[in-house]
Amino acid sequence: MTWEELGAGARAEVDDCLARRHLIRAVKAVRDDYDGSPGRERPGIHAALDVVEARRQVLGAPGPVEPTAPPDAESLVVAVAALPFRAEAIEAVWDGDTFGWFVVLLAVAAEPRAEHRVAVLRGGGDLRLFNGAVPPWPEAVEADRVGRALAEHLGVPFHFACPQAPDDAAPRWWEGA
Repeated sequence: MTWEELGAGARAEVDDCLARRHLIRAVKAVRDDYDGSPGRERPGIHAALDVVEARRQVLGAPGPVEPTAPPDAESLVVAVAALPFRAEAIEAVWDGDTFGWFVVLLAVAAEPRAEHRVAVLRGGGDLRLFNGAVPPWPEAVEADRVGRALAEHLGVPFHFACPQAPDDAAPRWWEGA
């Protein structure tokens, strides 16, 4: 399936969806353009995604998820100082959503067990996996740098169980605390 094979209505809908960062709706528009005519098959999800991604690149449209800016160290220190508990460590953990993986920096305490999100670092959506942009995972590199600096400033340990690749089941800091 190619962009040129799509009807004018579907092409307009895909462009509109891409302008609004609605990737799934754009893929649906490509698939819904199938008219059942002989010799033409309805494109699978991967083929439709390839068409949408190629069009996104032609348009220079942003991806569904843009990388986050590195957090400001001063604002992180202020955020941790304002917590209703004393941070015993700074921890980086992987998390994900329908667009891809990201790293969350947490201030954590063992007694009583508490955690508070102080920053979210995202290097982009997981379309990066298809175009060879990861690994390395830039959000992990940044989380390691920022997390270590924040932990050092606070005089507490820094924990990132799996900086090499996404793993939302990696051991948490308090499992070893």
